[in-house]
Amino acid sequence: MEGQCLCGAVSIQTGRRDRLDVCHCGMCRRWGGGPMLAVHCGKDSQITGLEHVKVYISSDWAERGFCDTCGTHLFYKLKGSDEYVFTAGLFQQGADFVMGSQIFIDKKPEYYTFAEQTPVMTEAEVFEKYGPP
Repeated sequence: MEGQCLCGAVSIQTGRRDRLDVCHCGMCRRWGGGPMLAVHCGKDSQITGLEHVKVYISSDWAERGFCDTCGTHLFYKLKGSDEYVFTAGLFQQGADFVMGSQIFIDKKPEYYTFAEQTPVMTEAEVFEKYGPP
């Protein structure tokens, strides 16, 4: 799959994915104006235009990347890991995603709802399973 930011300064190449996941945490909603629709791409991703990627340390365990030219949100990444979770909107051509799961479901505001029935996890369940490193 190939994706890019709004201005094209940063592009992503990764293996084919058909699933996206949703995060309803307050930080993702504040960062993007709504839930983060994310594609977990693991280690097989290449980012071109790294000189345009700015990284914001958003917590003790994670960072978020964005394009310094157009501001497009690019990824969420656990510190010390080389596994990227890219925003689904980067991949416009040929992306035929299916919603796989939703996390921080107890933090989702009442003003939106998805029709898809997916596995869900609360904040407590996410931290119990994955815990901050």
